[in-house]
Amino acid sequence: MPEWWIERGIGETRFALIDGGDIVEARIELEGLARAGTVIRARLVDSGTGGRNAVARDESGAEFLLPRGAAGVTQGSVVAIEVTREGIPGAEPWKRPLARVGGAPGDAERVAGCDVSFPGRRDVLTRAGWDDLSDEARSGIVRFAGGELRISPTPAMTLIDVDGYLPSDELAVRGAAEAAKAIRRLDIGGSVGIDLPSAGSRAARQAAAAAIDAHLPQPFERTAVNGFGFVQIVRRRVRASLVELAQDRAPFEARALLRRTSLERAGATRLAAHPSVIAAIERAENWTERLSRQLGGAVTLRADRSLAISGGYAETP
Repeated sequence: MPEWWIERGIGETRFALIDGGDIVEARIELEGLARAGTVIRARLVDSGTGGRNAVARDESGAEFLLPRGAAGVTQGSVVAIEVTREGIPGAEPWKRPLARVGGAPGDAERVAGCDVSFPGRRDVLTRAGWDDLSDEARSGIVRFAGGELRISPTPAMTLIDVDGYLPSDELAVRGAAEAAKAIRRLDIGGSVGIDLPSAGSRAARQAAAAAIDAHLPQPFERTAVNGFGFVQIVRRRVRASLVELAQDRAPFEARALLRRTSLERAGATRLAAHPSVIAAIERAENWTERLSRQLGGAVTLRADRSLAISGGYAETP
């Protein structure tokens, strides 16, 4: 039976749905972001225009866009809002998280699963392929027998290009299945465009569409596969995908370095990393203090411009 494993790290909580020893679905929740489904109190600071796109601000100063407006709420009033899409870090930091008016303050619904003792003796996530999953998120490349996917987030949609050396009809069907599995595994929501090889027959296009339906759980909507091999999928989008999180590169690599260090080290430790990664750790309120408590020794930092941004490591000071 598939089972969710939950690993609560420094800066992020990692979720992995493991089936047969492999990760079939994953997500990352960043600390400090209001979860989708959370209801909070906020002050309406802008009523918007034409009954749409109002703006509310919570006690911490975070602003939320209310696309449907705030009918009946006077500007300056405090109102309960429900978060419908979390803030998306990375290329468009100006975009506000989304919310709607309504609800009573409470906690977001959480995934029910097994909490992993972290750091602990059993590194369940790594054994199930977490490191490979992280590499897919970094590179946007997912390889499979006979071809590969190239995943490219854009402001409008996430694009997935399928390429390989199999015959076109076979590659279209195989690529559609692998794209659907990658969408699920990398937590890709919103509008997704898949560019398959141009299938030579209607039967192959129908088989490619059926492969998507077989490997991507509902709910979602999709178009038919057209004669040029393109199909569009729309899924609910409530948070950043793993690919989008990886594009916000320095914080992503900083959290990955903290995870590796938590699992591999004990006692006093120095983290050596690219200056942008060190800066991301320094900006965080208490990451080094929390890591120090986990390791049982002082944690210091060393910036090294010769290191690749993903090349950070822990050393003995």
